[in-house]
Amino acid sequence: MAIGKLFRTTVFKISLAYLAISAIGAGVVLGAVGWNMERLINAQIAQTIDTDITGLSEQYEQGGIRRLVNIIQRRTRRPGARLYLVTTAAGEPIAGNIVRLPPDILTRPGLVETAYQPPGDTGGKHRALARNYVLAGGFHLLVGHDLAEGEGLRHILGQALLTSLLWLVAIGTLGGLWVARRVLNRVDAINANAQAIVAGDLSGRLRLTGSGDELDRLVQNFNAMLERIAVLMAGLKEVSYNIAHDLKTPLTRLRGGVEQALRGAKSPEDYRGALENALDESERLIQIFDALLSIARAQAGAGREGMIDFDASSVARDVGELYEPVAEERGIVLAISAEPGLYLHGSRELAGQAVANLVDNALKYGCPEAAGLGRDRAPAQAPQGTVELSARRRGGNVEFVVADRGPGIAEHDRLRVLDRFVRLENARARPGSGLGLSLAAAVARLHNGTLRIEGNEPGLRVVIRLPAAPVRREPRAALAPPQPDKAA
Repeated sequence: MAIGKLFRTTVFKISLAYLAISAIGAGVVLGAVGWNMERLINAQIAQTIDTDITGLSEQYEQGGIRRLVNIIQRRTRRPGARLYLVTTAAGEPIAGNIVRLPPDILTRPGLVETAYQPPGDTGGKHRALARNYVLAGGFHLLVGHDLAEGEGLRHILGQALLTSLLWLVAIGTLGGLWVARRVLNRVDAINANAQAIVAGDLSGRLRLTGSGDELDRLVQNFNAMLERIAVLMAGLKEVSYNIAHDLKTPLTRLRGGVEQALRGAKSPEDYRGALENALDESERLIQIFDALLSIARAQAGAGREGMIDFDASSVARDVGELYEPVAEERGIVLAISAEPGLYLHGSRELAGQAVANLVDNALKYGCPEAAGLGRDRAPAQAPQGTVELSARRRGGNVEFVVADRGPGIAEHDRLRVLDRFVRLENARARPGSGLGLSLAAAVARLHNGTLRIEGNEPGLRVVIRLPAAPVRREPRAALAPPQPDKAA
């Protein structure tokens, strides 16, 4: 792997930025430590000098200048002695271990930093902290402390800071390169897989390392997106195939009817009948395309923007009232039961359409003995069948259940009938397009729910399960007062 590629990675740049921040922080910390340490040393030196001056001034008061000179001479002969100097009022040296001082040092008050020259040293540069004290009689007593130790400490701290920064830069650079290489290897692997997917292999998926880090989470989301794209592409291919094959029959039938009318019609009534048949066939084609469009919109999530909270019980009752005349005409009992207070968050229109499709299928295929009943036959002569429509709560979900007592669907066909244009052999002789269950399943997925087909022994039970919305509590003032029973 080219080293220049590592230096250009975002991870390495972030590592360098973190390294720079760490270096600045380390420099500030070490600088603050050195400054505080120097302040502490200077304070200790000042305290020592003040104590020394106090003791020597007391000795002077007790024994005079001769005693003070003797004490200073003894002290200056010790190794590592402090700096002492006794001068006359005119500044002439009497005793001490300082050969030369700046001329104004004896006139400056307080603790001062000054250059000085010790005995036997003519070329060195020495610095000291010193304080001048004027004794009785005009004599000057100067006590000081060499700053070589403090300068040595500052030098040590400076070297420590420089060494630390060098090690920090070296370790940070190597660590940044190592981290960048690891991340770049994973990114390159992701790019390689992505290139294969871009080339047309939608079945490919990005590999997970199992670490659970942000790259793994990104790969999981990317794989979920690919899964969704693959499903949509498969649906598109299936729709294209279905349109090419399943719509060919009604189009052929429409064309055949028109051609037969052109060849064999002899009266206006014949032409009118042919036009009416063509109109009915085109109406069925429009219904098929509308159903396909509704399924596509539901699968794409196009109905999410208009979702509201609505009462699922009222949906079940409205669908039941809509199909009661149809059921009565076919001699079928449509039993409706809906628990109160079942709220859903979603599209009321799509949910109603899905339930209506299930009821319509149950009325068509759930009672085969009544399915062939003509419109001219009295309902009283129809063999009775039963279709049950219910809305109920199950845990945190709301279920729409449509059950019939017909021939049902074999277990191995229950998943297949959810595909578009799938019609079983016993249903091909009856009107329909094979899109009702597909639309209902798409609406259920749009609402994060499921559609399940079960046996009713005998018959079929279709269950749409949708997540329930939070329970609404109606204010007491809004409750209507009880009404008298009119039937009484």
